[in-house]
Amino acid sequence: MTEFDDLIAQQPFNELGHWLKSEILKRVPDATELVWPKQNIASYGFGPKKMSEHFVYIGFFKQHVNLGFYYGADLPDQKGLLQGTGKKLRHIKLVDLKEAKAQAIWRLVDSAIQERRSFLGL
Repeated sequence: MTEFDDLIAQQPFNELGHWLKSEILKRVPDATELVWPKQNIASYGFGPKKMSEHFVYIGFFKQHVNLGFYYGADLPDQKGLLQGTGKKLRHIKLVDLKEAKAQAIWRLVDSAIQERRSFLGL
């Protein structure tokens, strides 16, 4: 069992969480995955540094899952999907697979990946 499996086993939205992870890894198969059980998040990026090398995270809550973007404030969000008021962090609250499959969400994920690649010179 992986750390992600341990984390997600305790969550009400584990099917959604597994699906989100698989979609992220389709885009970056060799992404670094870091799991923080106390924060209920799994984070994905191009190295171990969460706030500088990671582009997206999956956060588990009782009523929803957050698909979070470390540099979401800098992303083009024509559909107005991103929530949050932090300096950089933004997220999208999800409760089911149907809404998670929206193309606009995955355009944001792709933009987040490109933004980090560009920033890191990859």
